[in-house]
Amino acid sequence: MKEKIKDLFREIDELKVDSKEHVEQLRIKYLSKKGALSDLFADFKNVAPEQRKEVGQMLNNLKNHIQEKIEHLRDEYTQKEETGKEHPDLSLPADFMETGSRHPLSIVRNQIVDIFSHIGYTVFEGPEIENDWHNFSALNFPEEHPARDMQDTFFIEKSDEPSKDIVLRTHTSSVQVRMMETHKPPIRAIFPGRVYRNEAISARSHCIFHQVEGLYIDKDVSFADLKQTLLYFAKEMFSPETKIRLRPSYFPFTEPSAEMDISCNICGGKGCNICKYSGWVEILGCGMVDPNVLENCGIDSKIYSGFAFGMGIERMTLVKYNIKDIRLYFENDLRFLKQFASVI
Repeated sequence: MKEKIKDLFREIDELKVDSKEHVEQLRIKYLSKKGALSDLFADFKNVAPEQRKEVGQMLNNLKNHIQEKIEHLRDEYTQKEETGKEHPDLSLPADFMETGSRHPLSIVRNQIVDIFSHIGYTVFEGPEIENDWHNFSALNFPEEHPARDMQDTFFIEKSDEPSKDIVLRTHTSSVQVRMMETHKPPIRAIFPGRVYRNEAISARSHCIFHQVEGLYIDKDVSFADLKQTLLYFAKEMFSPETKIRLRPSYFPFTEPSAEMDISCNICGGKGCNICKYSGWVEILGCGMVDPNVLENCGIDSKIYSGFAFGMGIERMTLVKYNIKDIRLYFENDLRFLKQFASVI
């Protein structure tokens, strides 16, 4: 038995190969279940008991030696193959990866945040899954209001009692409520985020979109403060020549309420297909915070007043970059996105 092991040691030391396939053949010959090493282990049961310790050590050493030799031969032949390969010319100029670009919605969102941060507004965010109180009731929505209808809202949990409903938020006004509940006036903040409404997807609407809302609450806040804030925003966002106009409107959580239009930045107010030849483009809704909303959130409406506004980032981007179809934002078409590579 000992002589067989020594002979196999010498045989392994003298092995040479001429291909990877040959290495694999040697591995099978010596290390497979039917190989030479397995035969020796099978004969081990016939070794005299007093010699088993010594012979067992020799067998283990032989096994390790064969494994190392096979591995060495494999590496050696691999290196020979690599040496014969043609190496790249390291003196050639690098092939740089193409620089990516920000999504247009991210660009406009960051611009809006930056404009309002210059006049003291902070950013506040909240959950996208909301309860009825924060999404509707605290904002002065009566139970029969159309926005509570299944056609407008995605309900996660629908209860017989509307106060127990759980929904995907339909506006970031819910975050305004959370801030008013946890912060004392003065409050000056904006609330960017994704919102959801159960609407048909078309060139002008989508079931997922993005908003930025703003809130300012302090003593002696007036509608004039709201108008000056929005005029400043419009001039910074579009151009110093931009004009605004406010039209009476209705929102449950503001009184008085208004829709704000800007002079069309495409035609300069002369009239085009973008502004439907009116010279004006609607971009946001606004108004003075309803006293009931302040009281719902624990703020004394006899001491404090405030204004709020909200705009859709998709609509703002449509106006700013003259984009025709809102669905382009969600299709990840590189031909569309590459247009914004030069925009910071």
